[in-house]
Amino acid sequence: MGDHCGNIYELRPVSIIRTLPQIKDHRLFQLKLEDGTTWESFGHQPGQFLEVSIFGKGEAPISISSPPTRPDILEICVRRTGRVTDALFEMEKGSTFHIRGPYGRGFPVETLKGKKLLLIAGGLGLAPLRSLLLYVLDRRDEFDDLILMYGTNNPDNVLFKYELLGFYDREDINYLYSVDRDDEGIWKQYVGVVTGLFDRAALSPEDTYAVMCGPPIMYRFVLQKLLNLGFSGNHIFMSLERMMKCGVGKCGHCAMGDRYCCIDGPVFPYTELENIKEAI
Repeated sequence: MGDHCGNIYELRPVSIIRTLPQIKDHRLFQLKLEDGTTWESFGHQPGQFLEVSIFGKGEAPISISSPPTRPDILEICVRRTGRVTDALFEMEKGSTFHIRGPYGRGFPVETLKGKKLLLIAGGLGLAPLRSLLLYVLDRRDEFDDLILMYGTNNPDNVLFKYELLGFYDREDINYLYSVDRDDEGIWKQYVGVVTGLFDRAALSPEDTYAVMCGPPIMYRFVLQKLLNLGFSGNHIFMSLERMMKCGVGKCGHCAMGDRYCCIDGPVFPYTELENIKEAI
């Protein structure tokens, strides 16, 4: 967790440098700290989240989509879903609001160093996973092979479309993409659920770590596939973007069994979740 100087509720003012439209009702907000410091002072890790706080509107937990290796800006990919996000979408470049955080347990980057990585994202799950993806690409020599599998329901719902297109030409990442269906018949890549992409990648489960983020239905099928291929439970990590609210384990909104998604997660190794029925 970042350096809160003992106050986990401390609010920090930020301003919007730029907003980039994504798919329907989604925008990427690029932020800078108003106190003149860089994001290094925020101290976030890939996979953590923050609380967006807008006076008179409330607060909303949002995943951080950018890595700590890029301290000049911080990016959050926001879906318009209610009062707080409505207010954020009304804001323009230069507008200010407050954040608190960073919160939660992020991806285990130290464990992953030197290992082969398989990143699996479904739909909007790419937003939190992107913080790890860009971290690995920024420090590419610290990691072994990198495979990204990304599945969406149709070609119009691709987050970070232009960024992803650039990966096809790179030698240092194997990018595999699928759409569930292609009604227009224009799609040239794989059509089917994301698990179908496993047949298109050479995987060595004993020295590969799988990290995934997506809708609960995807987890069930992808987990089954990984376990059948011989991945051990402690080589599988999942980001559970559950119904988080307060961010600090006080409201009980995101409880699963004896765990709170906000303080015990949102990133969990599979071994911690396999006996909690409501987790997956």
